[in-house]
Parts: sequence; C-alpha cells; structure tokens
Amino acid sequence: MTAAPHLFPVRVYWEDTDGSGIVYHASYLRFAERARTEVLRAAGFEQWSMLAETGIAFAVRHCAIDFRRSARLDDQLMVETRVTAIGGASLEMSQAIRRDGDDIVTLLLKLACITRDGRAARMPPRLREVFNAIKGQTASHAA
Repeated sequence: MTAAPHLFPVRVYWEDTDGSGIVYHASYLRFAERARTEVLRAAGFEQWSMLAETGIAFAVRHCAIDFRRSARLDDQLMVETRVTAIGGASLEMSQAIRRDGDDIVTLLLKLACITRDGRAARMPPRLREVFNAIKGQTASHAA
C-alpha cells in the first residue's frame, strides 16, 4: 500500500507567470517549496522553530524536475508531496504539481539535513519519527 500524499493547493497569480500568462519555470520550485514547508507544519514543525530547537534545517541537495505541461494564470493547482526514503542525514521526497488530476510538473528531491553552518548532520530521532509516520500515512492532509 502506498501512503497518500500531503496535498497543498496553489492558485497561479500574475507574479507567477511570464508575460504571456504561462507559469514561469522557477515558480514551480516555489510552489513545491511551500508544499514541503506545509508538510513539516502539518507534522508540528515550524521551520524556524525547528532550527532554533534542534539546530537542524533541510537544504535541497538534488532536484530532478520534469516539465510536462504548462500551467496558466488563474489555474488552481494541487501539489502532492510524498516522503519516499529516510536516511541518516537525508530525506527523499517526490512531488507532483497537478491541474485537474493531470501532471504539470513532477519533482524528485533529495534533502540534506544540515546544521546552521551548513554541515551535514544526522537527523534528530524525533524528526525521524515524524517523517517515518508521514511516510507511512494512509490518509492525506490538506493544508
């Protein structure tokens, strides 16, 4: 059984588009980042407080992105996020940005767990437990 994704709705605004009303490619990265932040928030972790309490943050180490279709001004999109693997100091996620159930963009990411000075660090046990729970969820959360 595959865990259900975390769901995060996004409306496309003028600022997200190029001059023709088509979503600018870098905007998809912002949509995906917001969704990953909301995954943490839904699990009870604010990014700033997580850094303050644990000294840990996440940085994108690798991102593979596949642009399949274009989204446009005023489109209602849904970002689906799944935790796919948990390592000692890393986390892998897959994300799909969809419109009406059709993939617009898909992303495969590897996130590194880092300290304030940018060095790799092992994920704290409490955070690992949260990600294991997210990975094993069978019900989705809408932000």
